[in-house]
Amino acid sequence: MASVAGRVRTDDDGVVEWLRAGLRERAFGALLDRYEAKVYRLCCAMLRDATLAQDVAQESWVRVWRALDGYDGRASFSTWIYTIARNRCRTALERRRAQQAVIDAEATADDVAATADAPTADDRAAALRRLVDQLPERYRLALTLYYYEERSVGEVAELLALPEGTVKVTLHRARAALRGMLQHQGMNDVRQWLEELP
Repeated sequence: MASVAGRVRTDDDGVVEWLRAGLRERAFGALLDRYEAKVYRLCCAMLRDATLAQDVAQESWVRVWRALDGYDGRASFSTWIYTIARNRCRTALERRRAQQAVIDAEATADDVAATADAPTADDRAAALRRLVDQLPERYRLALTLYYYEERSVGEVAELLALPEGTVKVTLHRARAALRGMLQHQGMNDVRQWLEELP
C-alpha cells in the first residue's frame, strides 16, 4: 500500500492528509500550485497596482505558511486563503491611504466632462474606468472581477467569499451607482457609456 507521501493528491482532502501526516511543505506546495495565480489576481483587483499586488500576495502566502498548522477545515482552503489575502490587501490599502493624498474628485469630474463633447471609445472607456475606481470597494471589486477580468458570478462569489445571490445584487447596485454618477456628470446617453464596460 502506498504511503501518504507517495500518493499524488492535489484536492483539499489530500492536502489535509499531508498536514496530518506531518508533510507540511508538500501540503503548502500543493496549495501554492493551485491558488498562487488566483491570489495574485485577487490582489491586483483590490489594489490596482501590479507591484504592490505581488508584494501583498507574497505576504499573504507567508501568512498562509505560518497559519497552516492551525487550519481547522471549517472553510475550504480557497475561502481560507482568499480571506487571508483580502485582509492583507485591506491592510495595504489603509497603509497607502495614510501615505498619499486623497484623489481629487473634481479633477476626475473635469476629465469626464472634457470627453463629453465628442468622446472616442478609448476616452469613454478611460473615463468610465476612473468612475469605477471611485465606487465603494465592494462595488468596485465586483465590477472589476466580473467585467474587466471576465469572471463568472460563481468565480466572483468564490474570490470575495460571498453567496452568488449577493454578488448579483452587488453588481446590480454597482451598475445603478455608476449610472447615477454618469447622470450627475451630465452624460445624456447613459447606456452608451455603460456599453464601454468590457
